Amino acid sequence: MKYSKIPVAQSIVTLCVAKNIKHVVISPGSRNAPLTIGFTHHPEIRSYSIVDERCAAFMALGMAQQLQQPVALVCTSGSALLNYYPAVAEAFYSDIPLVVISADRPIERIDIGDGQTIRQKNVFENHILYSANLHSEIVLEQTYADKKLQQKQFESQKHNQREINLALNKALEEKGPVHINVPFYEPLYDMVDELSVKPLEILPEINEREYSEKELKPYGELWNRAKRKIVIVGVMHPNAVEQQYLERLAKDESVLVFTETTSNLQHPEFFSRIDTLIGPIERSEDAEEQFKALQPDILLTFGGMIISKKIKSFLRNYQPNHHWHVDPKKAYNTFFCLNKHFETAPNSFFRSFLPLIETGSGNYATHWKSIKKKRQGRHDTYVEQIPYSDFKAMQAIVPAVPKNYNVQLGNSATVRYAQLFKWDESQKLFCNRGTSGIDGSVSTAVGAAVIKDEPTLLICGDLSFFYDSNGLWNNYIPENFRIIILNNEGGGIFRILPGNKNTANFDTYFETTHQLNAKPLCELFGFEYFSAKDSEDIEGQLQEFFKNSEKPKLLEIFTPRKVNDEVLLEYFSFMKS
Repeated sequence: MKYSKIPVAQSIVTLCVAKNIKHVVISPGSRNAPLTIGFTHHPEIRSYSIVDERCAAFMALGMAQQLQQPVALVCTSGSALLNYYPAVAEAFYSDIPLVVISADRPIERIDIGDGQTIRQKNVFENHILYSANLHSEIVLEQTYADKKLQQKQFESQKHNQREINLALNKALEEKGPVHINVPFYEPLYDMVDELSVKPLEILPEINEREYSEKELKPYGELWNRAKRKIVIVGVMHPNAVEQQYLERLAKDESVLVFTETTSNLQHPEFFSRIDTLIGPIERSEDAEEQFKALQPDILLTFGGMIISKKIKSFLRNYQPNHHWHVDPKKAYNTFFCLNKHFETAPNSFFRSFLPLIETGSGNYATHWKSIKKKRQGRHDTYVEQIPYSDFKAMQAIVPAVPKNYNVQLGNSATVRYAQLFKWDESQKLFCNRGTSGIDGSVSTAVGAAVIKDEPTLLICGDLSFFYDSNGLWNNYIPENFRIIILNNEGGGIFRILPGNKNTANFDTYFETTHQLNAKPLCELFGFEYFSAKDSEDIEGQLQEFFKNSEKPKLLEIFTPRKVNDEVLLEYFSFMKS
């Protein structure tokens, strides 16, 4: 086996392996050669070479998202590191463990005019769990080295090993991004057959907080007195909450459970399409009366970011008396009334809390569940009569997705359309909702597809796809990967928002209209290409699209740019009738 001759590179690789990091995405370069040598020669590491650093980072994010374990990123010095920042920010807000390892120039070379030297120390300061700034290490020939220099080298090694441990442990313990910045002296490419260091290993401490009956009793009493409770579940990994706890909540007549598509929680009694309940109320003449009837005494939330702007607006204007959030790491004051953070995982919380509460009675849940049933009928009627549009296309796509698919959703309009439909319980749905940016949608889906045995489908808009099309520039995409693009010739979501439309200024600077299609990119990257321009086309193409193949496939659905917004906005008015 081959190792870099530089001791700090040996320490990084050895400690990554010791902490069970098995996947490393490498952005090619020269200054990071010691790390590349170490990772690519190690039999327990699967290495991936991705040229575009922004795509590399999101690909690693998609892998870590699925594994729920750290994935390492390695890059050279200079601006390469800055291209990781969008994915680092997404990982920070989505609690995804990324280990960014950047090569650097020695400190005395910074700001003297050398190429690819930027100030890399603490570069992710506002969006990182830990920044480990390592010391340079010179390779010493022990028989000739000065004793003082040997002692200084020994001290540097111990500092570096401790910092590497602390960074890796933070990623494991708190599920988020960390940064290890390591300056290297030349020569960079020398290799040896044996390790020259045996780095100190500090074990991570992963402890789950348990609440006692005494701690929870006051909250149980508040819950039992409350007549109206709402539970909202944001982004969650599949199977994150035990079914027995979901059943208990579903049977309580004083509880409404709102789940988003990205929560990966489904139950017949839950409200899985929040906007179909809230949106029509907004347009009703007696909106205030209905919102007051829906207003909860207690709001309990868990999971990550919430997509629905409508539920945020409702609960900010009609606040509960109590908002409690359950999460081992953080609690956002999303509705401006947070007054308790239970610092534990949902399963741990429910295991201790549910024995303290009584099953509520009344007509709160019954009333709103009857409205939910009526809304479903109106939804079915509406989608059958609407003209061809993004909405109509999604109506065809969702039921056509085979069981057990891993579905990645693009941000903006796509994830919002997805919220309006019922998905099969076997499907797992994901979206980069940490920062909610369109960048990285393709690369994240590719990363997920590379790591999962189940087939992966990405559904995204045209701007999301073209923005991140370099995510297809790699040799790792499996043949069962699928992409569906809703191409409405621009950023269609901007037509839904308030503002002056159908002007040259709007078309150019907001909607960003274009005449591009994905066929040339499919030819470039080796995808089978399908296209559709009406409902009949879509249904016909989907049958062939999901069949097994020797290449990944892409289906581009073209929709009318100036119809989509009208169809979606009219939906909520129709639903209230």
